[in-house]
Amino acid sequence: MQIDQQTPDWYRARYNQLRDQALQSEHSARTSGAPIEMTDDSVLHRETIPGGWYWSTFVPRGQALRLINTAGNNGVSVMLWNADDMSERYNAGDTIKLQWTTCLTTGRVLFSDMGRVLASIIGDTCGFSDTLVGGSTPQSNLRNFGSEGLRNTRNNLRLTAGKYGLAQHDVASCITFFSHISTQGDGSFQWVKGDVQPGDHVDLRAEMNLLVAVSNCPHPLAPDTEFSPQPIEAVRWQAPEPAADDLCRTFCEEARRGFDNTDILFA
Repeated sequence: MQIDQQTPDWYRARYNQLRDQALQSEHSARTSGAPIEMTDDSVLHRETIPGGWYWSTFVPRGQALRLINTAGNNGVSVMLWNADDMSERYNAGDTIKLQWTTCLTTGRVLFSDMGRVLASIIGDTCGFSDTLVGGSTPQSNLRNFGSEGLRNTRNNLRLTAGKYGLAQHDVASCITFFSHISTQGDGSFQWVKGDVQPGDHVDLRAEMNLLVAVSNCPHPLAPDTEFSPQPIEAVRWQAPEPAADDLCRTFCEEARRGFDNTDILFA
């Protein structure tokens, strides 16, 4: 098939076909596959991240990182890099575009800027995250809390990058878990209250060797009136081998292609 010889109508039909397949997956795939549980024997390391601070860790392929929102903070931001080639990093735009959704929760994957899968979301008790708005900044802290001097995600991630020889341009837009954002008719974003609960957790399974940075700062649109994020817990654990019907690996055609591009690095 000569792609460059197709008509506009062909491209539109193909687009609609892929979109409809993705919507069908969204409605049906979440009922398949058994939950992936973290056991006491699988725990490799535990870390408490104070409110406002950041932490980084290497997560080898096959291990998982659980973030436990102990007190119900409104947002915990995450940035990921390929630990074997840190020029490859999380790409929010491709993660949304390739999966036809901004609803990044159990079954979805986080794509890199090279079309590979960095991590899979194998568990998410909150069910809401945001990768459109980005993390907090000095300016958002000034607007929300009256001070630019408070700790924020932009600076936390830049500090992390610097510790590993990376520069400011190596920090792209992050993903913020435990955050429910809706898009209004005029294109603006709005925080949706009531969906973040104490004890919620999210599990990210590394699909390549990762450097992960975690920033424990509120989402810039969170309704907090005081800057008082509470500690969260990070747990690195050994995830089981993905089964043949692994939800993340089979959720949609685009994810399967991403895994094909990733797995070849480890063949």
